[in-house]
Amino acid sequence: MTATYYGTSGMVCSVDQLASSTGLAMLRRGGSAVDAAVATNAVLAVTAPHMCGMGGDLFALVHVPGRPLAALNASGPAGSGADPDALRAAGHTTMPLRGDVASVTVPGCVDGWLALHARYGRLPLEEVLAPAAGYAEDGFGASPLLAQSSVALEGVVGAEDLVAARHQGARVRRPGVARALRAVASDGRSGFYGGDFGRGLSRIAPGLFTPEDLARDNAEWTTPLSVRVFGHDVWTAPPNSQGYLLLLSMAIAERLELPDDPADPAWAHLLIEASRQAGYDRPDRLFDGADVSGLLTEGEVGARAARVDPGRAGTVSAPADPGDTTYLCAVDGSGMGVSLIQSNAAGFGSGIFEPSTGIGLHNRGLGFHLSPGHPAEYRPGMRPPHTLVPAVVTRPDGTLRAVAGTMGGDTQPQILLQVLTRLLRHGQTPGEAIGAPRFRLGNLNGFDTWTMPTANPTCLETGAPQAWDGLADLGHRLERTGSQFGHAHLIEVSDDEMRGGAADPRAVIGAVAAD
Repeated sequence: MTATYYGTSGMVCSVDQLASSTGLAMLRRGGSAVDAAVATNAVLAVTAPHMCGMGGDLFALVHVPGRPLAALNASGPAGSGADPDALRAAGHTTMPLRGDVASVTVPGCVDGWLALHARYGRLPLEEVLAPAAGYAEDGFGASPLLAQSSVALEGVVGAEDLVAARHQGARVRRPGVARALRAVASDGRSGFYGGDFGRGLSRIAPGLFTPEDLARDNAEWTTPLSVRVFGHDVWTAPPNSQGYLLLLSMAIAERLELPDDPADPAWAHLLIEASRQAGYDRPDRLFDGADVSGLLTEGEVGARAARVDPGRAGTVSAPADPGDTTYLCAVDGSGMGVSLIQSNAAGFGSGIFEPSTGIGLHNRGLGFHLSPGHPAEYRPGMRPPHTLVPAVVTRPDGTLRAVAGTMGGDTQPQILLQVLTRLLRHGQTPGEAIGAPRFRLGNLNGFDTWTMPTANPTCLETGAPQAWDGLADLGHRLERTGSQFGHAHLIEVSDDEMRGGAADPRAVIGAVAAD
C-alpha cells in the first residue's frame, strides 16, 4: 500500500527525492510554496530531462487563503515561421512526433518560473535556483527511469551529457544547464531567451522563430475553471489546457450511481463512460482561446450523463478530424498551495537538443491539427492544445482541501478522475487514492485517445481488482498492462490543518518531503 506522509506545516511531493528535499529546504528558509515549487521544478529540469525541462511548457494553479485562485498558463506559441502548407506538402496529415523542429513551440517554462516568483516568491530567485544549478554542475545520480530512457540518446547532438546515465546511480553532470540556470537567476528572461539557449534555438530552426517570438513573455495569468462536485469545488486551468475534461467527467460521474466499493466493476465502468462522454469531442472543442463554459452547464452535463448506460459500454464517435510530463505540488505553513505541471510532451520531447546548453526541446506542437481551417490548426502565434491538467480542490468556504495532478498525456483527466473520486467520494487517504490500480482508455502513444474513442481498448493496470474483468461482460475490450498509468501526487489539508501527502510509487523514486 502506498504510504501517506503527514506534516504540520510545509510539504512537497514530486517524482524525485532530490527535488522534493530542495523544495522543503526553501520552505525551511522562509520561502513560500511557490519558491518551493519553482526550486523543485528547477531540480527536476536537471535530474528528470526525460520528463520535463527548461525547453518545455508549464501550467500552475496557486491557492492563497482569502484570495481568488490564480491560474498561470506558461505555454508558448508556434513561431512566426510556422507553415502548415509546407507540412501538408511534405505528406504530413498529423504533426510530426519526433525529430522535426516544426513541433517545437516557444518553450514557456522559464517564463512560468519568473511569473510565479515575481508574484508570490519570498526568497531571492538566485537562492531558489541555486540547488538545481549545483546538481547540474557537480552531478547527480541517474534515476532508474532516466537510465532506462537515456539509451535512446546515443548519437543525438546536444545530449552527450545524458548518455552518461547508462545505469542507475551513474553520475551525470550538465554544465550547460547550470549556465542557463545561473543566467536566469542573474538576468531573468533575457538571460535565457536572449542568451545561449535562445540563440541556439534560432540556429536550429532558421526562419521558424524570430527575435520578436523569443522576446515575447509567454506567461499569462488566467481565470481558472471550476465545478462543484462531491461537496467540493474542483479547479483547473482553462484552454488551451484539457483540464475541462476533468471537471466535465467528474460532474458526469457525480450524477451516476457509483457503487460504494471501487473494486466493483460497475465503479470502473461508470467512470470510464464518464470519461468517454466528457472527451469524445475533444479534438474539435480544445484549441487556443476556446470557450468551454457551455460544456460545464447543468444542461450539458445532464445530457452527457443521460447517455451513460449503467449496464453497457457506450458508443461515441470522434469528430471528423482526426510524453512525457512531471507534476509536483507544495503547501506551505501559511496555507498557500501550488499545483504545478511541467512537460516535454513526449519523453525527451522532440528528441532535438539545443547544443550549447544541452537543453532538450519539447514537442508540444504535436497537439496542433493540419486540417485547413481547423481552430487548432498549426499557425504562427497559436498555442497548441495541451494535455497538462493541474488541479486544486477547495471546500465551499474557500479553504484548501487538496492539490493534485499527474503525468500521462491524454489520460491525465482519467487518472485524476479516479484519484479525486476516491479522495472526495470514498474518503480514501492520499496514499490509498494514489496507490490504487487504475484504468485508462487507449494504448497508442498517449496523445491519440480521442481520435478513436470507441476503437481504443480499456487498459487495466496490473494489480487491478480481478472483479474488473467483469467489464468485458459490459462490452469493454480489455487489456491488462503494467505501464503508462501516470505519476500522480497529492497533498491534502485536513480540517485541523494537518498536511497528508503521497507520491506515486509508479515514479519509482517519487518522494514526499514534509515538516
